[in-house]
Amino acid sequence: MEDKLPSDHVSTNVETGLTEAQVQQARDKYGTNEFSEAPKEPLWSKIKRSLSDVATIILIIAAVISLITSLMKGDGHYFESLLIIGIVIINSVLSIYQEGRAEAALDSLKGLENAEATVKRDNKVTTIPIADIVVGDVLVLENGEKISADAQLIETSELQVEESALTGESDAIEKDETEISSEDDSLGDRLDHVYRGTAVVNGRGTGVVTAIGMQTEMGKIAGLLGNEKREQTPLQIRLAQLGKRLSVIAILAALIVIGLGIASREPLLELFMTAVSLAVAVVPETLMIIVTITLAIGVQKMAKRQAIVRHLPAVETLGSATVIASDKTGTLTQNKMTVRRAWEAQTDHVYHDEELVEQTPDVLKFGALSTNVTKPDDEIAGLPTEVAMVNALGEYSEYEALQNKYPKVYELPFNSTRKRMTTVHRVEDGYLAVTKGAFDVLLPKFPTEMHEQAIKINKEFGTNALRVIAVGVVKLPEISMEPTADELEQGMTLLGLVGIIDPPRPESAQAVAEARAAGIKPLMITGDHVVTASAIAREIGILGENDLALSGSELHKMSDEELDKNVDRYAVYARVTPEDKIRIVKSWQKRGDIVAMTGDGVNDAPALRRADVGIAMGKTGTDVAREASAIVLTDDNFASIVRAVETGRGIYGNVRKTVNFLMSANMSEIIIIIGAILLGWGSPLIATQLLFINLVADGLPGFALSREPVHDNVMNQDPVSPKDSLFANGLGTRIVINVILIAAVSLLAQSYGVYTHDSAVGSTMAFVVLSLTSILHVFNIRSEESMFKIKFSANPMLVMMAGLATILTILLVLLPVTQTLFSFVPLSGMAWIITIVLSLVPNIYWEIHKAIKSAK
Repeated sequence: MEDKLPSDHVSTNVETGLTEAQVQQARDKYGTNEFSEAPKEPLWSKIKRSLSDVATIILIIAAVISLITSLMKGDGHYFESLLIIGIVIINSVLSIYQEGRAEAALDSLKGLENAEATVKRDNKVTTIPIADIVVGDVLVLENGEKISADAQLIETSELQVEESALTGESDAIEKDETEISSEDDSLGDRLDHVYRGTAVVNGRGTGVVTAIGMQTEMGKIAGLLGNEKREQTPLQIRLAQLGKRLSVIAILAALIVIGLGIASREPLLELFMTAVSLAVAVVPETLMIIVTITLAIGVQKMAKRQAIVRHLPAVETLGSATVIASDKTGTLTQNKMTVRRAWEAQTDHVYHDEELVEQTPDVLKFGALSTNVTKPDDEIAGLPTEVAMVNALGEYSEYEALQNKYPKVYELPFNSTRKRMTTVHRVEDGYLAVTKGAFDVLLPKFPTEMHEQAIKINKEFGTNALRVIAVGVVKLPEISMEPTADELEQGMTLLGLVGIIDPPRPESAQAVAEARAAGIKPLMITGDHVVTASAIAREIGILGENDLALSGSELHKMSDEELDKNVDRYAVYARVTPEDKIRIVKSWQKRGDIVAMTGDGVNDAPALRRADVGIAMGKTGTDVAREASAIVLTDDNFASIVRAVETGRGIYGNVRKTVNFLMSANMSEIIIIIGAILLGWGSPLIATQLLFINLVADGLPGFALSREPVHDNVMNQDPVSPKDSLFANGLGTRIVINVILIAAVSLLAQSYGVYTHDSAVGSTMAFVVLSLTSILHVFNIRSEESMFKIKFSANPMLVMMAGLATILTILLVLLPVTQTLFSFVPLSGMAWIITIVLSLVPNIYWEIHKAIKSAK
């Protein structure tokens, strides 16, 4: 056996195991059996990252400008700069806090995969922590255990291992120490090896540990994560672009004002003050914090929909997804082998799953009898196919009743050579031998007159990707002390065939249909067989009439150029490797698609990191997969992804509404100031007034926009193209119209002061009109329909915040103290009437516009 182990392998006596000296030698040479974890991001790095986007930098610059202004004036008023800095700090704290909450939620999901392992050392079988396993240890494997290190098998007895966490293949693999595999073989084909992270589902075995920690196959795949970095999300890109544009606008506006002022021979300090006012006007101080709150609320909504968000921007990115690439086992399917059909040979009747609930044909009854399942806890344990047949009986008590009625006295176990299992049961007048196994192996043992129909049914079951098990019986008056296969398996009567599959989740088909209706391309990327994957994909609607399935071997023959050209033709990618998954994700991304990728195994982790949104499974997912993902599903359900997409789309819609709301007011402030200067009236607004409008009149209702529910049927619309800006689909035009309307009525208000030769009254009226139009505008942008068709009760906080902002605005103008602080004067009754009427104009315009549009 040792010639099959690595040349530098620690010398192991497989009979006695390692000595303590050898254990220490191996630990010194190979280290401990632990994964190297990426270092936690320090707090200072998180703070730096949260302050690094352009919009936040603009806020900091605005605070500095405000501080410089206060110093130049020498009045000691630093309220503006301190308030803006406070906003930046709150935004940063919220972002870091949310990430911390997500990490804490993930920690609650984590558990030791297998706290201890059984090894043979110093001629004793002992239990040790898995971290203490060393290369060369003799690993003892029992049914139900998770494997804690990679090992070369030296002995097996009916050993079957479920390797889906590593390979993606749901069927258990029968291991055989006599097989000789090579590194060129795929992991699933290395029958003489077992790997960390997989599980023993039948039999037992022993093996010599060949790799631990990061050198295991699981560790190697985890190491691929370092090569895949997350790209910026669409929202981050759009907000960065917005910040850059705002900075350009701020500079241009300031230069224009300074140029006009110099031409008019205005004092330089006054020009500087006006330029500062423009800078404050341009910067939407509350935009980033409102976006952060909007995303945080989205996180809460997603948590209620079984999705834990680890990175805030992933909320919006998922809403922009154009492709959802999902693993099959456990996400689209139940990860539970189930009997779907049973053919009873004697009556030539095929029982479908609905009938099997009411009736139990003999083929299923005796097939279930010939098993070795147990029920140590609440769950039935054993081979997945055997568990499926026992579950098909109904209650476990039915299985126990069969065992009592037909007590088992002998067994010829299943192995890779026989590919069948025979059990002998005592009956009243002798014995009954029940044999179940592979159809092609058992067919020659049945009467030839049954062959034609049996072959037909087997083909029919196979077409539906069912795993077919044949069941036969023979009545024996007596048996020898140790009966052979020749004695027990001759002259059998064919009871029939049982078709088993891991069925789709009941909600998968509807979720896939909803994804398609939302303009999202659903894909299946799995390590399972192409026939099985295609059948499931076809049943739930992923594989449509014009879609194709691609196997890993076919993919390997394709160049990247060929894949890029044809990737949209394929809806199913089967028997693929971790590297293949990355290729597929990258190919879709090259087309400009936003790819959401789901997975649970270590083999999925690199693709999860590469995808625009990586979604890991919370129940069955490995820690490596969770760490590589942006979102973790707590129920491992594809339908939860679709629900989360709806939430994400609603969040993005609210972000666009926020941008509409804030930019309409901020841009109108620039037009008002420049327009008034060009008209020779002088700026009606000073920096403190603008800051109040931005923080209160805009800020308070803006915060409430983050709680706006999804009014439109967003899941019947196409995803937002990642190439589209925040102002796409008419938003830019609506903002321009809003800016013109708000600026026009504000300048009209100021003109009243010019007309009455009281510029202070005009400036005060302009401030009130600008504030009230901004506040009322929030109700315009809630929906494309009339503001009166959307119930105010749907977002009571919006009504409260708008009311509070209105009250504060009016009090600011009425109270003598604030009149002095903000340079206001009392208004007459006529001035208030004009002010209120002008403030309603934009809303009246939009109501007429919406009515005309809906009438067409």
